[in-house]
Order: sequence, then structure tokens, then C-alpha cells
Amino acid sequence: MVNRTIPKSIMGLTCYYRRFVQSYVVISKPLTILLKKNSFQWGLEVETAFINLKQAMTTEPVLVLADFTKTFVVETDACSRGMGVVLMQEGRPLVFFSKALAPRH
Repeated sequence: MVNRTIPKSIMGLTCYYRRFVQSYVVISKPLTILLKKNSFQWGLEVETAFINLKQAMTTEPVLVLADFTKTFVVETDACSRGMGVVLMQEGRPLVFFSKALAPRH
């Protein structure tokens, strides 16, 4: 039986902040895969994801509060691994949303 406590702890700690980190789901996907039954293999891809997630959690821009008197801008992006959306005002991010895509998507 493999102990999956470390990935669970990492994902639990960072998951709350996912809307503040651009492409959170895409960055953290290798760590999420570790949580599946019989798939715990900490390799280079997972190590890279961990480092990238740690960097994203400590260096992302500070988000601003929405001002409903100003225009909102929605920017979207997608690739084969995921999609993301940023809600902005005056060039500053208000919130991020990202979703990983499975092969069936």
C-alpha cells in the first residue's frame, strides 16, 4: 500500500487558492494523477509540476476587487490539456478559472 498523504496534503493546501493561480488545474494535473488508486509514481513530470505549483503559489499577481462601475474583460485560452479563463478589469486580474481536459474531451 503506497502512502498518498503527501500529494493529498499538497493538493488540499493549494486547492483553496486555485482561482487565484492562472492555469492551476493544468499545472497541478500530474499531482492529481498521483491520487488515483495504484498510480503513485513520483517522477520528473510530478517533480516539475510540484516546483511549478510552488512557484505559482508564491509569485502570482495580487488580485483586485471587482468594481461594477467599470467594464469587465474575459480572456480565454485552451490547449489539448486544459482551458482557462481570466476575468479582468483595466488589465488587472480579478479571478482565474481553469479546467483540465481528459482525453475524451
